[in-house]
Amino acid sequence: MAETNRGSEEASDEALVSAGEIFIRRLAEHGVEYFFANAGTDFAPIIEAIARAEAENFAVPKFVIAPHETAAVGMAHGYYLSTGRPQAVMVHTNVGLANAVMPLINAATDQIPILMVSGLTPVTEAGRQGHRTTAVAWGQDMRDQAGMVYDVTKYQASLTYPEQMSDLVDRAMTAAMSYPRGPVYLALPREPLCQKAPLPSAPPRCAPARSAPHPDDVREAARLLDEAENPLIITHRAGHDEGSFDKLTAFAETHAIPVIEAAPTRLSLSGESPMHAGFDSSTDIGEADVILVLDTAVPWLPHRASPSADAKVIQTGPDPWHLRIPIRGFHADVTLAGANGDVIDALEAALPQRDRTARAKNLIDKFADRRPKKAPYGERLTAIDVSRAVAELAGETGRVVTELGARTPAMRFSHSDQLYANPISGGLGWGMTAALGLQLADRDRLVIATVGDGSYMFANPVACHQIAEANDLPILTIVLNNGIWNAVRASALGIYPDGFAARANETPLSSLAPLPDFCKVAEASRAWTARVETGENLVSTLEEAASVIREERRQALVEIRVHV
Repeated sequence: MAETNRGSEEASDEALVSAGEIFIRRLAEHGVEYFFANAGTDFAPIIEAIARAEAENFAVPKFVIAPHETAAVGMAHGYYLSTGRPQAVMVHTNVGLANAVMPLINAATDQIPILMVSGLTPVTEAGRQGHRTTAVAWGQDMRDQAGMVYDVTKYQASLTYPEQMSDLVDRAMTAAMSYPRGPVYLALPREPLCQKAPLPSAPPRCAPARSAPHPDDVREAARLLDEAENPLIITHRAGHDEGSFDKLTAFAETHAIPVIEAAPTRLSLSGESPMHAGFDSSTDIGEADVILVLDTAVPWLPHRASPSADAKVIQTGPDPWHLRIPIRGFHADVTLAGANGDVIDALEAALPQRDRTARAKNLIDKFADRRPKKAPYGERLTAIDVSRAVAELAGETGRVVTELGARTPAMRFSHSDQLYANPISGGLGWGMTAALGLQLADRDRLVIATVGDGSYMFANPVACHQIAEANDLPILTIVLNNGIWNAVRASALGIYPDGFAARANETPLSSLAPLPDFCKVAEASRAWTARVETGENLVSTLEEAASVIREERRQALVEIRVHV
């Protein structure tokens, strides 16, 4: 009898796998294509599972090694922007999670679903598989590691038993993709990650939730828009949802309602649309009698301009009140909660079809001078000059990522997936990393990352260039070099226009001199590089860089001297 029991136990044990293996298998079942990792000592069960997957050929995500955590999270962010599919990131215990906090702030602000995972220091000092084996395990132990990301993740959980693994992944992915979307966090201690459990026999059954506006609110919003003499749409990221770009463009043109893109992180309507009113809401907001705010955390800057006291405001979006933000005083007379495309569809169905030809003509004439102007490139280049050249280089298929680099008002694109800007949270280093994620999602299209000199240094460029070379991701990085923290300088002078800083030869705490040689940084990873000082060779240099990328599959960097 004892021998029979031992045989049953052995057979049963062979049918079990580690929680680490269950984890990566379950990710694949959720359609996660890439697992971005900055590994540490807590990854041993994951590494063993990857090796087994390679040996036995079962489905798991593709693994991308990221030498810095900001790059890992930023790539997952960019990949989602391109595909609409969330990816997974895993980092090393508290130290790796600390480096991931900043890009997670960006992801939370931009409502990007990312499965953020970290190891958790082993809780046992001996006796169990996975126990502490190096001094660092004591040094990295924390009372509340998850607290580091509490404010920027929608859902948090920690693995206690291996048989929980698939349920935790299912719940985390569901939370990430439910509206409003955003990053989620799982902590995986090494001991239970090493332990074994049966593979789940059923696929995930956890459809994400999405909200829809109440019909009464839709009717009221439609009535206000229909009766308005000077309606206005303000959006920050309405084009974030698939199909919303075309829907908003058609909606605005059908009803002759101008649209302002306020500090857009993604395009929300065609730049060629006659209803595109530019990027500064302060120019028109005082005249509007009804304002439709589409998924916009900051529709106007109160110190510059605000709606009239009689104006009606309709706030919409997956989270129309933006409840992650503690202080936000923008009011609403009507609130519509739902995905942007769904809200636009509901309003279109409720609005009467009227002839708005006269209003449309007046608006087209009004906005004529807001279009980007063509002009020769002069001796002293500005960010606007570079922006126009970048838009020309991108054409109809290129994709531009800008982080304090190219200026959105100087570029107009016809397609929703051609321009991406840094989230308003302002966690620097996002531009290059997101561009790498976009290139990973579509290797055939030109991806241009335009960044300021400070943003480039924040991106951990050595790590980014290594990732680009190692994974055949030849992005074009354009560094706009003005030698200063211009945002810092502008803030100081804006608050104290007649102060000592304004009279100083150099604004304190804003200089980046002496700057490193950015070209040499990129050349360390075999990148093609060039430097542009004047407008004479701007266009030809950018075209040559794009040619190198297409023909040699080699990353390129162009440093451009710009003047404030």
